[in-house]
Amino acid sequence: MSQSQDSSTSAPGASTSNAKDRLASEHDAADLAKATSRCAQEADGWMFAAKLGYKQELRRNFSMIEVFGIAFSIMGLLPSIASTLTFSIPAGPVGMVWGWFVASGFIFIVGLAMADLGSSMPTSGGLYWWTHFFASPQWRNPLSFLVGYSNTIGLVGGICSIDYGFALMLLSVVIVARDGEWEPSNGVIYGTFAACVICHGILASVMARIMGRLQTFFVVSNFILILITIIALPIGKKNKNDGAYVFGHLENLTTWPTGWAFMLSWLTPIWTIGAFDSCVHLAEEAANATKAVPYGILMSIGSCWIFGFIINIVLAVCINPDLASVAPGRFGQPMAQIYYDALGKNATIGLMTLVFIVQFTMGLSIVVAASRQSWAFSRDGALPFSSFFRPISKTFGFIPLRTIWGCVGLALVLGLLTLIAPAAASALFSLAIAGNNVAWGTPIFCRVMWGQAKFKPGPFYTGKRLSTPIAWIAVVYLVFATILTMFPSTGPDPPLDEMNYAVVINGAVWVGALLYYYIDARKWFKGPKITLNLDDLSESQEKALATEDLKVEGLSPVRSRSLGGAAPNKPEV
Repeated sequence: MSQSQDSSTSAPGASTSNAKDRLASEHDAADLAKATSRCAQEADGWMFAAKLGYKQELRRNFSMIEVFGIAFSIMGLLPSIASTLTFSIPAGPVGMVWGWFVASGFIFIVGLAMADLGSSMPTSGGLYWWTHFFASPQWRNPLSFLVGYSNTIGLVGGICSIDYGFALMLLSVVIVARDGEWEPSNGVIYGTFAACVICHGILASVMARIMGRLQTFFVVSNFILILITIIALPIGKKNKNDGAYVFGHLENLTTWPTGWAFMLSWLTPIWTIGAFDSCVHLAEEAANATKAVPYGILMSIGSCWIFGFIINIVLAVCINPDLASVAPGRFGQPMAQIYYDALGKNATIGLMTLVFIVQFTMGLSIVVAASRQSWAFSRDGALPFSSFFRPISKTFGFIPLRTIWGCVGLALVLGLLTLIAPAAASALFSLAIAGNNVAWGTPIFCRVMWGQAKFKPGPFYTGKRLSTPIAWIAVVYLVFATILTMFPSTGPDPPLDEMNYAVVINGAVWVGALLYYYIDARKWFKGPKITLNLDDLSESQEKALATEDLKVEGLSPVRSRSLGGAAPNKPEV
């Protein structure tokens, strides 16, 4: 009886203890599973980097959502639309709504073509790496060199464009607060721009360990701003435009033919949805990069396509039908005028403050992306002073600290063009569009023109039947979009202060890069280098490198069996 009582009284305690042990065991198992998954993703990342000839030097801190986040936050949907409404408003609501929808569809096709490549070969310098891999032997080195410079300068141009837009947005709040009776000088605008760029350099340097998690906050901030705008504007606007006006009214405030004015409205989505290659530049910091890169590209473009369409519909519903009074408006920013007409002064100040705060996060994200591309290009010895920019800072969290500040410095220098005139500033910002279009289109073209047999699909693939047509549509569209950026927005025969000098700025970059290559760089630039210690590679990894026809540039002794029997220490040819 006593034994039975003892047994019965001790059972609950034993049961509780066993339950705790089981919970602890399950918790440990869950932690072990997470750690195992993380290690497996790190190993997969190392293997892909090794296959492409690179050792793993950056920390893989970015999840798929965070890779999407950095692209989406750079796009900064509503602030970017606000900055570029001057392109779409002249074509009326049809240009705003349908111009956005159609052009975004073509941009999504470009994203599909790039996603095929990003899943197949994810590396930070993907665009010029892919170009070198797929192009014919005659063209691979000069085209790879051109793409690398076009992409690097294009991303720095993106820093200038976004941070200059931040300066204008911030100063527009001051203008609204002063009832439009103050106008900032070019010096004030540049000073605000320079302070913003320097702040981004500091934050990109010291916040590396949490940069991935910050992208979630940036994405949420974007969606909060979008939600507030699409709710507040219709509530505040008394006399709304009807559906026939929103979806069917085509206007022309330019001296171009009406059809071409509609085509120029495409520049709003072209300027806005233009940072998806940042997913590629984060490939060596992304866990499970073969999926994170392509899905990051498509999720960022798709989100902008859908939500941008909704935003433009709301703006067309609430805009003053006297479009000439809105663009650029009395505050220098069409978005500020739209807010003001619907919601009044105080609400406009509040909302424009949110706009420039989100624009600030865009600039931080693009500094991160630009620094990774610049670091990858310096790793391959293509940038001036590559040996200086190449090292990774372990102190600041395994980041390319020197290329962060190299990009910041170059942006500050290029930004001086904004002191000349608005036309010079616009030409500078076109680097972010035309320069990147060349960088995106060239590897896609090289793949379908010369390298189809070498293309091996990754986990994401649009399919054997669709992949090639998608690639050709993407190439044709990018050529057209590049030409579109060269046209004066107001009409033919513009005065000098309204001239589009994009062809001059971009032509200087492209011609300069090719001249540099043929005069000097052709003697030493042979494409992507191997940074691996081949003594640490397995035989299968060495065979994979041999199939790429990549040879070591004297970094370590090469065993006789490696790289298809290449001689030890044979220089890259």
